[in-house]
Amino acid sequence: MEEGNPLSSLSKETCERTQRGRSSLIALESRLSKSRYLAGLQCPKRLYFEVYAPYQAAPPDDKQHAMLEMGRMVGEAAQRRFPGGQVVEADHRHLNAALERTRALLLDPQVPAIFEATFQFEGILVRADILERVGDHWRLIEVKAASRIKPVHLDDLAIQAYVVEGAGLNLCEICLMYVNRHYWYPGGELDWHQLFCLQDVTEAVRDRLSKIPQQLRRLRAVLQEERPPQIEPDAHCHTPYSCPFWGQCTQEKPHRWIYHLPGGRGPLKHPSAQGIQTIDALPPEVPLTALQRRVKHNMEWISPKLSSILQAVQYPVHHLDFECLIPAVPLYPNTRPYQPLPVQWSNHIETIPGQVHHEWHLCRDHKDPREEIAVSVLQSVGKEGSICVYSDNERFLLRTLAEAIPCLRRELQQVIERLWDLCAIIQAHYYHPAFQGSFSLKSVLPALVPALAYDDLDIHDGASASAVYYRLVFCETDWVERERLALALQQYCARDTRGLVELRWALQKRVMAKHADASPG
Repeated sequence: MEEGNPLSSLSKETCERTQRGRSSLIALESRLSKSRYLAGLQCPKRLYFEVYAPYQAAPPDDKQHAMLEMGRMVGEAAQRRFPGGQVVEADHRHLNAALERTRALLLDPQVPAIFEATFQFEGILVRADILERVGDHWRLIEVKAASRIKPVHLDDLAIQAYVVEGAGLNLCEICLMYVNRHYWYPGGELDWHQLFCLQDVTEAVRDRLSKIPQQLRRLRAVLQEERPPQIEPDAHCHTPYSCPFWGQCTQEKPHRWIYHLPGGRGPLKHPSAQGIQTIDALPPEVPLTALQRRVKHNMEWISPKLSSILQAVQYPVHHLDFECLIPAVPLYPNTRPYQPLPVQWSNHIETIPGQVHHEWHLCRDHKDPREEIAVSVLQSVGKEGSICVYSDNERFLLRTLAEAIPCLRRELQQVIERLWDLCAIIQAHYYHPAFQGSFSLKSVLPALVPALAYDDLDIHDGASASAVYYRLVFCETDWVERERLALALQQYCARDTRGLVELRWALQKRVMAKHADASPG
């Protein structure tokens, strides 16, 4: 096999089949599915890799797993709107059983709706979230955990409608069902009709149906080729979904690849930037923002104002971070879908310079956590000292707590007035080349305090923390596992606030070092 061929590490059997002809390999291994069709619309190269080199895909990270689980929960909730509906249980490993079960349910007039109905047409396999019987016709419904309609949702429904109608079903309506963020849950039984928006998108989907045969021919032609199409990685790799083959397609790009220039693609449209591959090669006449200039210069930058800003904090200095539960389906009265509910906080308190102790709280009951969180955090931060946070998230959460708990509104507002946003300060007054244009805590902290990276933790991001919390409170019954999950949550939240302490100290040291270097003699 030719060196550098992305198929060179396939098994010997697969390579032999490939050499005999792409059509035989397609017939055996690459039946198109809805997900592969959508992958091909995003990027034909992604489809090629998904069929012939799926092992090169990056595995889903914790955040993606959390999003998939949220989608599953929303799908199950949507089924509650259709009482009497029947589920096609058989999975993709039992295709014939799923097809047969679907046929049986379609013929049973007592079944008002079918969940996960399975169809195959022209070698394309789809499973419909919901098929609702409407007399002698059917309504096709796709359920999304999103809160608005996106173009990819219409493409999703289009390929489903193409296959379902091709298999002989008569669709009278094609709909998208998504979460209604405006639904206010008053308590008691959830109103499934209010929780979800059901929107008729038949016309928009029909407009796409006529293009599907041509698109299928184009995608199948790509799969007949000996090599993947030559498509340069760019913004399309992350829209509408992040491609799992990004690492494969970018592994030979230079370290200072031009794509990593933050702040949009404007500079790359300048005539002088055409064909440039690295940030360092950008000519002086290309207009750049202040941040882009710092990234291009690739040097540490310290604002003259940083020293006085760091010294403005008032002791005791609190370092506060919340973790939230963000349920798509409301769990507590007087909440909305996807409303962030603080369930945990961490506070590292520097009482005098260099002397720090840690306080934290985690709600572990099924009850609404907001009042418990509000009372406990008020006790921790007291009435004195600056409250160091990173981003505007804590301000937003404190405001929502003040709105939800009127008796604590004044005290919570006083806490808000003491917030000191270290992220905004760093963005305006400091830059380090290791940031690579990003000011997220996950980028800034390892750059300035390498010992406090997140690699050693079981939880690495907020979405994963939300999923772990849900499992702890609503799912897990084994007390040993519950303690392990609670510890993982506590360690993750504490890493953020300990990191804020160390960030302040690291910045102070760098300011002092700069002043020392600037002093004569």
